Amino acid sequence: MSETEKVSMDAEVHDEKVGLDTVDSAEGDEALRLVGTVRTAQFSEEYNLKLRRKLDLLIPPLCAAVYFTQFLDKTSLNYASIMGLPITGQQYNLVSAAFYFGFLVFEFPTVYISQKTRVAKYLGANIIIWGIILMLHSVGTSFGAFFALRFLLGMCECCVAPILILIISMFYKKNEQASRISWFYVMNGLTQVFGGFVAYGISFYSGKRLAPYKIIYILLGGLAILVGIAVLIWLPDSPVHAKFLDKEERIAALERVRDDQGGTENKKLKKDQMLEAILDVRTWLIVLTTLMTSIPNGALSNFSNIIIKSFGYTSRQTLILSTPGGAVAALTTLLCGWYSDKKGERMLPIIFALLPTIIGSAMLIGLNNDGSKGALLFAVYLIGTFGSALSTVYAYNASNTSGHTKKSTINAMTLVSFAVGNIIGTQIFQPADAPGYIPGKVAIMVLLTVQLGISVLIRWINLRLNIKKRAKLAEVKAQNGWTDADVQRERDKHAFADLTDKQNIYFIYTA
Repeated sequence: MSETEKVSMDAEVHDEKVGLDTVDSAEGDEALRLVGTVRTAQFSEEYNLKLRRKLDLLIPPLCAAVYFTQFLDKTSLNYASIMGLPITGQQYNLVSAAFYFGFLVFEFPTVYISQKTRVAKYLGANIIIWGIILMLHSVGTSFGAFFALRFLLGMCECCVAPILILIISMFYKKNEQASRISWFYVMNGLTQVFGGFVAYGISFYSGKRLAPYKIIYILLGGLAILVGIAVLIWLPDSPVHAKFLDKEERIAALERVRDDQGGTENKKLKKDQMLEAILDVRTWLIVLTTLMTSIPNGALSNFSNIIIKSFGYTSRQTLILSTPGGAVAALTTLLCGWYSDKKGERMLPIIFALLPTIIGSAMLIGLNNDGSKGALLFAVYLIGTFGSALSTVYAYNASNTSGHTKKSTINAMTLVSFAVGNIIGTQIFQPADAPGYIPGKVAIMVLLTVQLGISVLIRWINLRLNIKKRAKLAEVKAQNGWTDADVQRERDKHAFADLTDKQNIYFIYTA
């Protein structure tokens, strides 16, 4: 009898002893095809560290390239706005919002399409398509053309965050997820630096043959197509389909995440999981959290350069002076991601990220008529810290949700809220309020102050749920006369059963 057969036989005896139903493999994750319901292989810490380094060399860099491209493409309008874009005033506000209208309309469809397909391949195809759409921005001149192109761009880009979150959650343990997500989300800040310098360089071109804003669109569209091709070739869909790993490494990758009870991939849409996601109060608090932080994002990602220019700088000076804000945002994202994994916290890093933005908003309001350019610029740079809050929300979803359909539903709801918030955000800086835009700045300060309370509430709920889960597990352990080894065996068995976090008593929430 082989060692694997012996372990499987022992597991069957164990199930009979405690009187539990066996896990339905037909309902479980694809991972069961490789590792089954019983842990049959043990890997040393040294082996797992070597495997994690191998994962780190491929997955986060590709995710970062995707996010770098997406954020740069999404905010290209911000650079174009001061480089000869023929759309101004209220039409500019509407074109800014068009991206998020497309994002909003297609978010739920794209999430469920990706669940039925190979997620990385679906992502790569979308990136190539939006690269082509971005290049077409250089052809359009009318409001209608720009509105339509931005709408289509939003439809293609809305799949990015849900798929990247899903991929990170499949390959990395809970205490590794926030930092890995921060490694790709940091691109939001770095693209601000990169884009600012590129736009600055292009601004010296006379524009005789091609308007400067058109060069931006052609350049960024071509970059997106290259990234899309790289994703199609190299980004794995899941540990089960990771071609850059051999069979033993794929098994080890799955065993690494087994104890987290988060599962991997399941192609079946489950209505009960969708319903649970919708009825979970924490889902709506995350939706509200995303809304509160996305309204400022929609405003500042499209109007930050216009605000800096209003201090009395030229367009060329504005492009350079916007770059330190990106560096601040990038540094904050990395620090919050590191702290989030180091301390096993999700909500506290959000609070740390919001406080400087609230202070910066207050400075912009209070110093509006002061005339101090240096102080106003410092306030703009402070505001950039809030961006890392959404990165931590992504990490929260990855660490606190189990069941593939439930994950997909919550990620979709989060990104729909992101789209709605950004649509609202594009309208809070009205042309009539220029150049101070005081109502918009007040709105940002109030929204993020309210968000502080929501973060504290979510953290408290998760801690309370963990107390109840531990009490329930102790009760079940006592009823069945289990030893600690029995509990671990049951935990292993349920890891890839595609149970939701509420259905699985072994699932522990990250506060």
